[in-house]
Amino acid sequence: MKRTIITAVAGLSVIAGAAAISCGQDRSIPGKDGNRYVPYEERTGNESIVYFTRNLSPEGLIKAYEQVCANIEGRTGVKLHTGEPGGPNIIPSEWVRELMAKKLPDAAIVETNTYYAGDRYTTEQHRRTLEKNGWTFCPVDILDEEDTLTLPVIGGKWFDRMSMGSHLTDYNSLVVLTHFKGHSKGGFGGSNKNIGIGCADGRIGKAWIHTTPGQDDQWDISEEEFMERMTESAKAVTDYFGKRITYVNVMRNMSVSCDCEGINAAPVVTPDVGILSSTDILALDQACVDIVYAMTERDRHDLVERIESRHGLRQLSYMKELGMGNDRYVLIDMDNGGRRITPAEAAEGLRPFVRED
Repeated sequence: MKRTIITAVAGLSVIAGAAAISCGQDRSIPGKDGNRYVPYEERTGNESIVYFTRNLSPEGLIKAYEQVCANIEGRTGVKLHTGEPGGPNIIPSEWVRELMAKKLPDAAIVETNTYYAGDRYTTEQHRRTLEKNGWTFCPVDILDEEDTLTLPVIGGKWFDRMSMGSHLTDYNSLVVLTHFKGHSKGGFGGSNKNIGIGCADGRIGKAWIHTTPGQDDQWDISEEEFMERMTESAKAVTDYFGKRITYVNVMRNMSVSCDCEGINAAPVVTPDVGILSSTDILALDQACVDIVYAMTERDRHDLVERIESRHGLRQLSYMKELGMGNDRYVLIDMDNGGRRITPAEAAEGLRPFVRED
C-alpha cells in the first residue's frame, strides 16, 4: 500500500482552537466570485472525459462505474453519504448493494461521524442509523471510530494538513460514490464535498473546516472561505490515493438540502437527470453543475439559487487553482453509442420530478 507522510493525532480530545493554530490557519484572504457561473467558452486548459447515462438504476450505476474503474485495486473503500434516519433522497441502498456484489465484492463502505449532534454523532448512534437505512449488506467502516491522523495538504492556503479518520489509510483505493444535490453551506454537494467533509473526522477535521476557533457558532465559516477549506481537505484525499481513486455522481432526488437534513430536507423540485462518472473530480462536479445550468429556468431555479447564494461555485474554481483536475471535458453519452454531447443535450427532455413510492 502506498504511504504518504502522516502525523497521528492521538485521541479525539484535541480542541479545535489549538488544532487550528498548529494547522497553519492564518486567516488567509478567500477568493472571490463564488456566485458567478463561468460559461464553458470562457474556460481554458485541457479536457477530461466524463461519462453520462440517463439510466437511473442499478444497471446504470454499474455501467457508469465500469467506465472509470481501471485503477481500482487492492483493499477498496466506497465513500458515500449513508444518510440520516429515513432520509428520502440518498442513493438507494439496493443500487449500491448490486454494484458492490457485482463489481466490488470485497470492498467496504466508509463513512465518518458527524460534527453536529444527532443520529450519526457517535459511532453507536451512527451504526443504528446505518442499520435503519439498509446499509447492512457489506462491512461499513466508520473511519474515525478509533482515532484520527493527518494527511498533508499540498499547496493549501488554509491548511498544511487535514485531520481524517485513522482508518482511511487502510485502503489502497477509494470509489467516491456521490448523491449530487444542493447543500446548505456548500451550495451543492458533489464529489468534492463527499470526501472534503466526509473523510474529515467528526471532531477535529470538520471543526477545522467549519469553525473559527473561539466562536460560539460552529458554522461561522461560509461562502468562499468555506469552499476553499473543504476543497483543501478533498485535495488531501485525492493526493493520498493518486490514480487509485475514481468518482461517480448520481443526479437524482436533487433537493437543495444535503442528505444531512434527512426527512427535513426541502422538497425536490429539480428534475432527475442521470449518472455521471470520471477519474477527474473537477470535471465531474463541473459537468453536473453545467447540466443544472443548462436546464430550463423553471427547472434549475431553486438549485441555482442555492448554489449562487452560498457562493458554491468557488468549489470549482479552487479545485482548478489547486491542480485537482480540468473544468473542460468531453461528455460521452453512453446511451447513444458513446457520442460526444453537450450539457444542454444531457438536459433535454427532462420530466418534472415525481417522487418514487
